[in-house]
Amino acid sequence: MPLRILLVQPDPEAAQPLERYFKEQGDQVWIAANPVKAVALLDEADPQILFLDIHYPGAGWLNLLRLVRQKSPTLKIIITSKHPDLKREMIARENGAHAFLRQPFSVRWIQESITSARSSGDPTTPARKRRSTSPNVRVPVGFKITLPYLLLALLFALAAAYIISRVVLSSVEERFYNQLTDAARQNSDMMVRQESHLLETVRLIANTQGVAEAILAEDTDQLRLLTLPLVANAGEEAVDLLDVNAVSLLSMRRIAGGSVGEYTYTRGEDFYSHLDFIQKTIQNQTDAIGDKYAGLLVAPWGNFFYVAGPIFDDQDQVAGVVLVGMTIQTLVQQISDQTLSRVSLYDINGVPLGSTLFTAEETFPVSENHALLAIHGQDNNSVKRDLTVSTLPYSELLGPWEVRNGEDFGILGTSLERTFLLSASTSSRIEIFVLIAASILLVGFVGLFIANRITRPLNRLVQASTQVAQGNLAVKVDARGNDEVAFLSHSFNNMVAGLQEGYVYRDLLGRTVSPEVREQLRQTFSSGGVRLEGQQAVATVLMTDIRSFTSLSEEADPATVLAWLNEYFGTLVPIITSNGGVVNKFDGDAMLAFFGILPKKLSPKQGALAACKAALEMKVAIDALNAERALTSEPPLVTGIGLNTGVVIAGGLGSIDRMHYTIIGDTVNTTQRLESLTRELYSDSGIVVGQSTFVALAEFASSFKFEPRGSYSVKGRTEKVQVYNLLGLDKPEQAGPG
Repeated sequence: MPLRILLVQPDPEAAQPLERYFKEQGDQVWIAANPVKAVALLDEADPQILFLDIHYPGAGWLNLLRLVRQKSPTLKIIITSKHPDLKREMIARENGAHAFLRQPFSVRWIQESITSARSSGDPTTPARKRRSTSPNVRVPVGFKITLPYLLLALLFALAAAYIISRVVLSSVEERFYNQLTDAARQNSDMMVRQESHLLETVRLIANTQGVAEAILAEDTDQLRLLTLPLVANAGEEAVDLLDVNAVSLLSMRRIAGGSVGEYTYTRGEDFYSHLDFIQKTIQNQTDAIGDKYAGLLVAPWGNFFYVAGPIFDDQDQVAGVVLVGMTIQTLVQQISDQTLSRVSLYDINGVPLGSTLFTAEETFPVSENHALLAIHGQDNNSVKRDLTVSTLPYSELLGPWEVRNGEDFGILGTSLERTFLLSASTSSRIEIFVLIAASILLVGFVGLFIANRITRPLNRLVQASTQVAQGNLAVKVDARGNDEVAFLSHSFNNMVAGLQEGYVYRDLLGRTVSPEVREQLRQTFSSGGVRLEGQQAVATVLMTDIRSFTSLSEEADPATVLAWLNEYFGTLVPIITSNGGVVNKFDGDAMLAFFGILPKKLSPKQGALAACKAALEMKVAIDALNAERALTSEPPLVTGIGLNTGVVIAGGLGSIDRMHYTIIGDTVNTTQRLESLTRELYSDSGIVVGQSTFVALAEFASSFKFEPRGSYSVKGRTEKVQVYNLLGLDKPEQAGPG
């Protein structure tokens, strides 16, 4: 497809080659003699490519460049120039130029500049609008900072929650168990009080005058008249008066739901003779606390708890027995009402006798193990078990049921509902986790805030770096503060400034053979110490060549020859660089190096001294290399070394895409001729030094061993050149840097 091209050239003759080339390609070409005329042609031509010469006086070319970038962002701009002008080229690059073209123009250079411009991105386009080479998915630094922070906070929070909840739960459970224990203690006390109450009634009836005589006479009516007021006044539930044969003479049972004092009366019943505590009473047995006994009656009509006492006649003989008691259910109900706990009584085998916790239909017998522990255990004679009654959770404390004479009747169970415990525990857990969640959120917000404060300038650096990578060297980041990020921002801005200074230069000399040269050029570019257009400098030139290498090459295969050369140069190059020299180029088996210009500028005597020391070290290394080659029957690499000091021209040589920093001049040519003299002067490797180098070393003449070899004619020079053999160091300690 034909192109629309605008040529802005001050010299019509210079524009002709470009115009002719593009028209031959079928392209449309417009020519403007100055930037002002070019502005008028922009709208008319609507060019796709602009060739702009930067050697216009003043800033007209720069204003045009900036205007083009504003009006036509997609227009490709190629800068042309007759000679290097690094300052203007750098400014052009900063303002959107895509490629550079040197005069005189060639077809290949024109094509390459167009290709380069088309493949180049727009330096002024923000990075977000250009194709990014960074990964589509990345983990932000802020997230990397915050995530471990949050995970650690979460870990500590969970640990704290667990510890606190365990402490709270343990505290609640301990409080609950203390309440349960206290209730069990109260129930035991109430059991004693109930027994004492029954015992008082027993004593009152047994000591009532006429009761013994009525029993002996078996006068039931008289017994009722004597005892009913006492029984009714005490509110007793069951009273039995027995003769000495344990036969009931009068049984009084309070009518359930009746008024006070309403009882049923029966006689002649024998339900008690088999009871051990009744027989002990009839037999008037006593123990440590007296002659009164307590016992249980398990009957079809109910389970009763009794206290028994003897009734004595006038002769202090047992006339009968009085029993005062109550049903087990009444007993546990009265105790439960007083202590506000659930009370259960079990026999010695764990069978329920009465309970306020559960009904007779839903009994919860005590296991044999629990029964043994409750009665005979060591943990305060009590053991805890958990029950679920009517879907409600309970904890029951089981302990021994003891009567006044120390006998274990069975098991006393005290129960409290666990609902409040679970509620308190749940409430505590909720409060703890709400607090911890709020703490984690607070920690998260603080972490995100801190991470954002840290990463915000880093993100700006990332964005700026992306733009620099895509060709925008006008970017700059804020470098306020005195922390590491501010220091990094300062360094970034300095780096970009350095890139701006040397961008064009590095673009032109990026293919220079020697990295030492490139580094020194970068360091000295802004100071003007090195110039592409060439400069005169005094240097000591060193040249080497392997004798008869052509014939050696013919006798070996190419791979072997290449291996020899790599081994050879690999031995010599480090010696040159370690002595401050620069290997400028290789030409087959020959090598050119120089001292005194780069990497560091030296005086003539310093450059000559460094070159001579390097040459002597090279000869020693060559001799050692040949000794090793002899062991493998490989031919020696006999080398000639020539040294010469003088004025050279140093600068860039080549094309825009292949430029080489090198040295040229008579000094270089003379060095080559001196090296060729080694074929005449030596049968082995040797060093030939020119008169100029010998004179430069006058201060150190006593330190070296020189052998004058007379004057020789060299090609390209009318006068003869005095030459010397460099044999070695005479006084190495004196051969300092000078």
